[in-house]
Amino acid sequence: MKLHEITPALGASTKQKRLGRGIGSGLGKTSGKGHKGQKARSGGGKQAGFEGGQMPLARRLPKRGFTNIFAKEYATVNVSALEAFESGAVVDFAALKRAGLLKKELDGVKILGEGELTKALTVQAAKFSKGAIEKIEKSGGKAEVI
Repeated sequence: MKLHEITPALGASTKQKRLGRGIGSGLGKTSGKGHKGQKARSGGGKQAGFEGGQMPLARRLPKRGFTNIFAKEYATVNVSALEAFESGAVVDFAALKRAGLLKKELDGVKILGEGELTKALTVQAAKFSKGAIEKIEKSGGKAEVI
């Protein structure tokens, strides 16, 4: 098999409808939209969530709460996950990403105190929980806020 011999499976691709190309095409004049009416017009049709004039569900339900658009979202890592690093290593976002512990930095990295740590590491992050600082320093390491 060669690249120029590859074709889509039978029925996998259909020809594009060429609208308004004359009466002989079968899709001329009204271009498959019929005569008049809401659906025949430009921009015609009902919007998403329209319920035939009944008060839509989104407007019937009570609105509660508040979303702070300035809230910071931190990528979190537990102290137990830091065991993957060698003793004396400097652990920052780049090192965590290389180790596969994080995907996105978001607004920074926060180290949480779940689990145990036995190695002396220098951990650099935007935030630390009190428990995490305690455990890092107890194992002989340093917690540096960036």
